[in-house]
Amino acid sequence: MIAKTGRGGGGTAGSRQAVRVRTARGRKLSSTRWLQRQLNDPYVAEARASGYRSRAAFKLIGLYDRFRLLRPGAVVVDLGAAPGGWTQVAVERVQAPARGRVVAVDIAAFEPVPGAVCATLDLRDADAVEALRARVGGPADVVLSDMAAPATGHRQTDHLRSMALCEAAVEVASALLRTGGALVVKALQGGAEGELLAALRRRFATVRHVKPPASRSESRETYIVATGFRG
Repeated sequence: MIAKTGRGGGGTAGSRQAVRVRTARGRKLSSTRWLQRQLNDPYVAEARASGYRSRAAFKLIGLYDRFRLLRPGAVVVDLGAAPGGWTQVAVERVQAPARGRVVAVDIAAFEPVPGAVCATLDLRDADAVEALRARVGGPADVVLSDMAAPATGHRQTDHLRSMALCEAAVEVASALLRTGGALVVKALQGGAEGELLAALRRRFATVRHVKPPASRSESRETYIVATGFRG
């Protein structure tokens, strides 16, 4: 059961009534908390209103607003694209397919995003990079990675899995980026980032840690923005 609390019935995120979810028979407390968080998250509501497939779209918008990486005409590779929120933002910003090009891939099948080249691809496959290169059709300007492994609940295991995905994204970026290109990659904080950051600093002129406004404060996720690929 869902109950509304608070005052007013305003239409903006700041004035929306808070929603309290009552624990239902058969539903775990963790599920109830997740549902309550989703129902009260202004980015979830805004994503629905804006036609984005996930609230994660606003994380990329926040990064775009700060770094202006997605310019009209750019070629973008989106790793871990499902369900397609980042891909939608990339298509809008680079004006694909009329001017730019967006290639979006994920290990899981997902509904194609209009304006993008979408494919199911496992980056662990030996020919994954070449398969990507064929779809991109030339050097990429930006590689995006919002890849995340299924959570185990064990903090260190989840962190190490995140690092493995980051390393895969770095390898893809190293193979596909043009000189001067950029990489945006999600990582879970946990203490083993040193080797990843060292690899990025060897290959890029500037490496920054960023937590966009849409990233939940309690989340351990951070985004690494590396610009000025050395080639």
